[in-house]
Amino acid sequence: MIRFRRLSLLLSFLAFGALALPASAQERTPPQLIDAQIDAFRDGDFVTAFGFASTELRAIFGTPEAFGRMVRQGYPMVLDPAEIRYLDQGERGGAVVQRVLILDRDGRSYLLEYLMRGTGAEMRIAGVSILPETGTGV
Repeated sequence: MIRFRRLSLLLSFLAFGALALPASAQERTPPQLIDAQIDAFRDGDFVTAFGFASTELRAIFGTPEAFGRMVRQGYPMVLDPAEIRYLDQGERGGAVVQRVLILDRDGRSYLLEYLMRGTGAEMRIAGVSILPETGTGV
């Protein structure tokens, strides 16, 4: 009985410890990772947003400022979207692909495809493509 209580207490501490880890150290799903980056964009925090990018993207852009310029010029719809809808998720070439429908503040919709590399706490955004919309159905 004493062993069971010690084991139960130990498991409780371990579970609490996992909850107390910083968000960057916890496993995230692609939607959680994308939401976190968009939250950073909304706050104008390109340093944090840059941290969600893969090592390869960080090497290409070099600095959070350069990354921020690229996002402002090429992907303004992710800076402060009115609505985000997560669509299908799949795999391509060992990477996770997450499709996202974004509605901007002017009511325009965009279909984006996020490419995610890594797993667990190491998952990062490796690229984003703006896809042509095929129309909506009822």
